[in-house]
Amino acid sequence: MDEQIMRGRVYGADHDDPDPGPKLGHAYVELVGGPLDGLLLDVTGWTEEQLHEGAALVTEIGRYGPGGRALYGPRNTDPQRYDWAGDTP
Repeated sequence: MDEQIMRGRVYGADHDDPDPGPKLGHAYVELVGGPLDGLLLDVTGWTEEQLHEGAALVTEIGRYGPGGRALYGPRNTDPQRYDWAGDTP
């Protein structure tokens, strides 16, 4: 995993967490664009099908506010990065 990814903040980490970064032995993808841009998503244990499908991630800062989700999917040319595809309620 590249060094830049190993330094990011992980999606879902508490704001008060003194170590919100990635953990050794886990697999991550970087979220690109949208409300969660720059965060890392822990995909440890995901199947190939799950990795291909992407994720609908709960966020309060997307278009639909609290309870809304930001949609991210794998980039064709770089599977370590998931691009934002929009928001959903």
